[in-house]
Amino acid sequence: MFWTRRTTRSTTLIATGAAVALTASACGGVTDGTTDADDYPNENIRLTVGQEAGGSTDLIARAIADEAQSALGTSMTVENQPGANGAIATQDVASQEPDGYELVLLNASLITVTSLVVDEDEEVTLDDLDIVAGLSQDDYIMVANADSDIETVEDMVQADRTISYGTTGVGTASQLAQLLLMEEADIAGNEVPFDSGAPAMTAVMGDQVEVATVQVGEAMPQIEAGTVKPIVVFSEDRIDYLSDVPTAVEEGYEIPISQYRALALPAGAPDEVIETLREGLEEVFASEDYQQFNEEHFLTPAELDGEEVEEQWTEYAELYAELVEENGIDLGGDD
Repeated sequence: MFWTRRTTRSTTLIATGAAVALTASACGGVTDGTTDADDYPNENIRLTVGQEAGGSTDLIARAIADEAQSALGTSMTVENQPGANGAIATQDVASQEPDGYELVLLNASLITVTSLVVDEDEEVTLDDLDIVAGLSQDDYIMVANADSDIETVEDMVQADRTISYGTTGVGTASQLAQLLLMEEADIAGNEVPFDSGAPAMTAVMGDQVEVATVQVGEAMPQIEAGTVKPIVVFSEDRIDYLSDVPTAVEEGYEIPISQYRALALPAGAPDEVIETLREGLEEVFASEDYQQFNEEHFLTPAELDGEEVEEQWTEYAELYAELVEENGIDLGGDD
């Protein structure tokens, strides 16, 4: 039986990215789609990541890939194709044969947020993919340079200046969380979008932006090193390992946003292939090394089956569309 863990609404968002990671490690070759599903897998699998190397999504993919040899009996290769919040990579994978040898580590924000920005013909939808399973939840946090005079959201409200802020790109959950905060708190701001969390963190540390909203796992090493300081988290509840940091909800702003990740493959995959991948993921989830990886990178398991992922992400897409409309948010990058 596939291991399923139900999560809160916030928890559902983050699980998306981790699922795609499992596939990437195996890819060494591409098939012509004629391989018998009963023999799957009998060659290398490619797991594509639509973000830069070193970020949370990439690390999750590589953790899954490391366990794939044992779980699936074949190698998995991770390939990074950054750009457009993973849309380029996901569209590439979605266009391949649904034979199980082309996988993608899918971020929920591509489905729930990016769809609010792009034209309909550029939109990536769940109809393009078969979701194997959800992986984990990754919460968002806003940080400032350790030497900044910003300690709280109220400091930003009271600041007699325009606040420059970094996000992980147009159409991302990072951008949505940050823009909602700026709008609800009535803070004058100037957005600087980056392609992922790593360059946004670098910009904060280098005083190129005053604050940035990134995933907690990307921020924690610098928080622990004392080079940046946490201001607010966007999870529904406080995070155990950052128990002194308030949530945006506590501060009076209705912004419960997290990132979820899942493993996916092109739509139309044989049931036998999906089931084999699910069984392999179940073995990965149960491994001590993978569980330790989640703990070390501050990830909350959200190991849902594919059908539940689709249901929850659809619900989040509707919620975020409502928040954007109610607050008059422009996700196109204009201030």
